[in-house]
Formats: sequence, C-alpha cells, structure tokens
Amino acid sequence: MSARIRIGVTGSGFMGRTHVEAAKRSPVAELVAVTGGSRSHGLAKDYGIDWEQDTASLLARDDIDAIAITTPHHVHFQEAMLAAEAGKHALIEKPLATSLEDCDQLIAKFANNGLTLAVGYHQRFRQSNQTVQRLIAEGAIGTVRCIQMAALFDIAALRSDEGFGGAWNWWTDPRSKGHILNSGPHNIDLCRWWTGQNIQKVTAHCGTFREDNPNENTTMALWHFDQGLMAQFWSSSVCPSPGFDNEDFRFRIMGDEGVIDANPFGQIILGKGGQSEVVYEQPKVAFDDASQAFVSDGRMQAYTDQMTAFIGRIQDEESNCGTDADGRAAVAAIIAMLESSNQARQIEL
Repeated sequence: MSARIRIGVTGSGFMGRTHVEAAKRSPVAELVAVTGGSRSHGLAKDYGIDWEQDTASLLARDDIDAIAITTPHHVHFQEAMLAAEAGKHALIEKPLATSLEDCDQLIAKFANNGLTLAVGYHQRFRQSNQTVQRLIAEGAIGTVRCIQMAALFDIAALRSDEGFGGAWNWWTDPRSKGHILNSGPHNIDLCRWWTGQNIQKVTAHCGTFREDNPNENTTMALWHFDQGLMAQFWSSSVCPSPGFDNEDFRFRIMGDEGVIDANPFGQIILGKGGQSEVVYEQPKVAFDDASQAFVSDGRMQAYTDQMTAFIGRIQDEESNCGTDADGRAAVAAIIAMLESSNQARQIEL
C-alpha cells in the first residue's frame, strides 16, 4: 500500500465509535475527524481528533480522503452523495441505502466521479465466516442445497443498557422502514459470498410485535437463488430474553454430502459421514457488552480488517470489502421481502 488514507467518520453511536476505533487500529488509516450525533464531541475528545459541527464541514476538509458513514439508515444516501460531490471515497455501514433508486444513484455518482463506494459487511472478515466459505469452496459438503438462518435478539435489553447510551428513536422512524434493513444485509451477503449465488425470488411475512413501532421488527421469509439454493430466514429484534441459545446469528447449511452448523460468534461444526467435528471456534465477540465492545480484539478485529480492506480497494488492490453491487443486492432482497408481505405474493427480483 502507498500513503495512509485520511479518514473522517459521520455518526457517533455504537457503530460510529466502532469505525473510529477501527480507523485508529488500521495500520493504513489516519483518523482525522468525526461529526454527527449528540456524542460526537465527546467521541472526538476521547480519541484526540477534530470535531466538526456537520457533515458538510467535515467533507470540506482538505485533510480527509474518505469517510465512514455510520448514521441512521435513511441518512446514508444524503451523506454519501455529499461525499461523492466533495471527491471523498465512502464506506457505508450497511445498508447501502433504503431504496433501490437511491442505491442506483449512489453507484452511478461514485463511478462517474472515479471514487470507491464500499459497504460495511464486516462479517466477511471474521475467521468463522471465512472458514465456512473455505469449506464450501473446497466441496466439503458438496453442492449446497439449503440454508436455514436465525437472527433473533431483544432490542429492549440493549436499550436498557446505559453503557450503549444514545437514542434509539431511528428504529421507529418510518424512514428506516424496518429492522430487516438492519439484520437482513449480513445474512443476505454471507449467503451470496459463501455460495456465489444471487437471490432470484422471495416470499415473506413481516410483522411488528411487543412495541409501538410503525416499522417491521419480525420477518419470516423464503429465498430462492438463481442456481437452485433454497434459504429460510427468521429475523426479529423483539425475541423475549433470554431468547434461544445460539440463535442470535445462526446458519444451518445442507449440502449433498454433509452439513455445516455455523454460529459466527461461536463454533463452526462440520458434519459428514455420520460424524461431527468442530473445525473452528470464534474468539469472544463482545457485541452485547458495552464495556468490552470497543476494546475487545475479538470484536474489533473484523472492523479493523474491513477498514484496511476498504483502503486497499481505494488503492486498486484486490479486497474482500463489500462492493456497491453487494450493497444493492441486499437492499433489493429486503425491499422485495417487505413488498411480498404487503402484497401477499411471491416477488421476483
């Protein structure tokens, strides 16, 4: 790599601090400034970096080459367009945007301006998920036929943890459309990344339970992929605590010759020939512990490697960092799921 890339961050919540920490840790990033949110001034002070009063003033700086956008979903499009106009590369924490139209405008704008647009799919950088990808690529379970997934947690538990702080009102903002825009992209991306297949059709039922919220917070769906793969997806942010063991992010993958039971925050188990073997165990990922989330190597490793990969892409290197097309694919599937539920029919992408 050549000279370090100078980074600014928009947003100061859980993911804002995460990306600030990732930029600090990356050997090829230079952390410069932060803006946005009630905690941004304190975040800047904590890291000894500059604070800017708004995104426009951050982007006007000559000492910033790229920004990480970690603001609420419905703000991604506006901030990314401003970044492109200012000649800055952008890493957008998933989702890329909240509509396909916005995704397409962003992709065209960055391409026309010769800039890198990437999406925050940090799960690609966990060794647990890289192990699954390797097993599938090596043919360890033969052709993959079915994937069953769960993404279940209780938002009330996070809201009650003062360590995370901040406002959660964007979750119930109609512009955010639903929890599925928060939970779905990682599952969609991993399925595509692991198998090389794209979602072709979706059927879904969406609902809202346990809270006053105009948006979806629970979805059960079926995905049909273009090479025959079938997937079942159950997502909810209101599964009552203590929930189900190891079902906050779980994949059961069935192939012609074996199975993989994948908990990216725990064990990757290969089952074949009547025997099961733990082939990898992920070190502790402190995503639900505010006191450890930003200091734990187990959690921060993936974000740090992603930041380094993003910078590599800016410098025309091969990189696993999520592309703008990967970001669009997830938004397309999520919009289709919401439409499927609303129209009570299968939606073809």
